Amino acid sequence: MSQEEPVIDLHSDAHFMAQALREARKACAAGEVPVGAVIVRDGRIIARAWNQVETLRDATAHAEMLALTAAQEAMGDWRLEHCTLYVTKEPCPMCAGAIVHCRPERVVFGCPDPKGGAAGGWINLLESNPPLNHRCDITSGVLGDECLHLLQTFFREAREKKKSEREPS
Repeated sequence: MSQEEPVIDLHSDAHFMAQALREARKACAAGEVPVGAVIVRDGRIIARAWNQVETLRDATAHAEMLALTAAQEAMGDWRLEHCTLYVTKEPCPMCAGAIVHCRPERVVFGCPDPKGGAAGGWINLLESNPPLNHRCDITSGVLGDECLHLLQTFFREAREKKKSEREPS
C-alpha cells in the first residue's frame, strides 16, 4: 500500500452516512422519498431504516422514526445515550422532537432542508431550544452532495412521471 492511499476508517462519519445512503436507495427502489438512517453505538450499527410512509400508509414512518424504534428495541431502553443518528436529509420537526426525547449524543445529516428542517435549516430543535430536556450535537453536510443528488433525481423523475400521466396520448 502506498503512502498516498487513504486508510479506510470504518468508524468515520462518511462510512456511516454511506450506510444511510444504502437505506435511502432502498426507499427509492420502493417508490418512497429516498431518506435513509442508521444509528451507531460504540462504532457498530444497531439500527437501520428507510422511509416507508407510502409502504406502511403511515405519515410517521420516516426513516428516523423507524430507526429510533429499532435502536430502542436493540438496546432494550428508550434512551439512546452514547448513540449517533446518521440520516441522509435534515430531520423534520416531528423527527427532531422524537430525537430529542430519545437522547442520542449526535445527529449527523447529509443535506439540509432549508424549508422544513429542524436541525438548523428552518428551525433548530436539536441544539438550542432551552425548554427541551436534551440537546444533540449536530454535524451537517456529510456526503451532502450525494444525498441531495438522490433526492433531486427522485423528485425530478416523479414530476416527469406525473406530467406524462396528465398529457393526452
